[in-house]
Amino acid sequence: MVLGAAIPLIFLCLFFAWPATTLVLRGFTAPDGSWDLSAFSEVFARARTWRIIGLTLAMAVSATAISVILGVPGAYALYRCRFPGRMAARAVIAVPFVLPTVVVGVAFRSLLAPGGWLDFLNLDGTVTAVVAAMVFFNYSLVVRNVGTMWARLDPRQTEAARSLGATRSRAFWTVTLPALAPAIASAASIVFLFCATAFGIVLILGGVNLQTIESEIYTLTTQFLDLRGAAVLSIVQLLVIALALWTAGQARRRSERTLHLRPDPVSHRPTRADIPVLAMSAVVVLGLIVMPVAQLVWRSLHRRGEFTFDNYRDLADAGATRAVRVSALQAVGTSVQVALLAAGIALVIGVLVALLVTRRPATRGGRRALAFLDAAFMLPLGVSAVTVGFGFLITLNRPPLDLRSSFWLVPIAQAVVAVPLVVRMISPVLRAIDPRQREAAASLGAPPWRVLATIDGAHLVRAGAVAAGFALAVSLGEFGATAFLARPESPTLPVVIYRLISRPEAVDQGMAMAASVLLASLAATIMVIVERGRPASAGALT
Repeated sequence: MVLGAAIPLIFLCLFFAWPATTLVLRGFTAPDGSWDLSAFSEVFARARTWRIIGLTLAMAVSATAISVILGVPGAYALYRCRFPGRMAARAVIAVPFVLPTVVVGVAFRSLLAPGGWLDFLNLDGTVTAVVAAMVFFNYSLVVRNVGTMWARLDPRQTEAARSLGATRSRAFWTVTLPALAPAIASAASIVFLFCATAFGIVLILGGVNLQTIESEIYTLTTQFLDLRGAAVLSIVQLLVIALALWTAGQARRRSERTLHLRPDPVSHRPTRADIPVLAMSAVVVLGLIVMPVAQLVWRSLHRRGEFTFDNYRDLADAGATRAVRVSALQAVGTSVQVALLAAGIALVIGVLVALLVTRRPATRGGRRALAFLDAAFMLPLGVSAVTVGFGFLITLNRPPLDLRSSFWLVPIAQAVVAVPLVVRMISPVLRAIDPRQREAAASLGAPPWRVLATIDGAHLVRAGAVAAGFALAVSLGEFGATAFLARPESPTLPVVIYRLISRPEAVDQGMAMAASVLLASLAATIMVIVERGRPASAGALT
């Protein structure tokens, strides 16, 4: 037990607490190490800072509101109505959420830029384009989380309201919506979190004209070497994200306390009254989700207006572009290697943490200790990957832990981001185990390690494989931390895509589209396999 707790705690302290603390302190100290708050006054005295903070919050709030407005009807259509092709429709809307953010940015860039199907709207590089991409990415999260709860709401309450004379709309606003409010609030909080940290989307679609807190941190660090200013903005971002996570946690706990859900989902065949909702959802799915992906594939097969496979052939040619030093296929190999290492690290640490936090100690002190450990390992979920990468940059660059030239730097950073995901996927599975099984095994003389192997191990095999798959997909498309840490001679595929899409030449643009399709296909394939093997009791993001 002690060793099982020591390993993940050492990992958390070395690769999260230390970099995060150093980063925060950088905003409070002068270069000579003395306390100095002048960086705050300097950063907040700039009109640009307030404009960036305001734009970040405005885009995140707008995208969250639109995602909820469009997602709630979608949740009803796909989880409360039963019609042919419903499962296929659910699979389609799940695609955006598994796509790396850099791919989402490229997809919308291909749709809105000159030559795209919607270039006549003149939205390329605008706030509208960024918000639309954020909604594309998060629509499925609202539909899935709200729809899952909606499908299990007891319909008798709504039926009782209708029998008392309430109209269909009045029953929804007075009975159904209040019951769904915790799920909607929880999903909205997580959507806001993702929108406020949509680094790849903003960097690709906004360019130099639109800057959010994350992209400004990246700019201050890589272009101006203003580490203190970047640290101040990182602290601001930490506060925003912490508020979003706290709101999501409160909503989730409220949902667990107040709702009594049916064990089996409830659905019905669509009626005439459901036609407007179904039609609206179909338009959203086709226009918001299918069109950008279809445009991305279409553009990847064209160069200078002609159909060609050259964009895909050039992915194997290191000399096809001067944007990067290696071929895109070499970057694929690097991405897969890094993602496998990151997923392996995250799985080991995550399983140890899950085994610990799902124990049931008899003492109050033991329960509090495990609750603290559980909360501690959820902290990386509330810290942007850009902040993680920045923290690594300023801490792991000198003895006693100098990893500047180490290949392990990027896998470790990606593992830090993936560990909370692994814990949240495995913990519910272990909590669902009847404790009497462990007690029976122990009463028959089985030592603790044997109980762990035979009782918990049987459940861990499948849940661990699913969690590893999720971690692999997340690491494969991770861009925020990797943008800081990847070396020029060994970039990952998301980094290559960003460098290609940043250049105006037709060859680079076409290769960026083809590389994005390749990365999206890899991530989607992994997630399809994961979803097929996912246990019913596995955890969810919200």
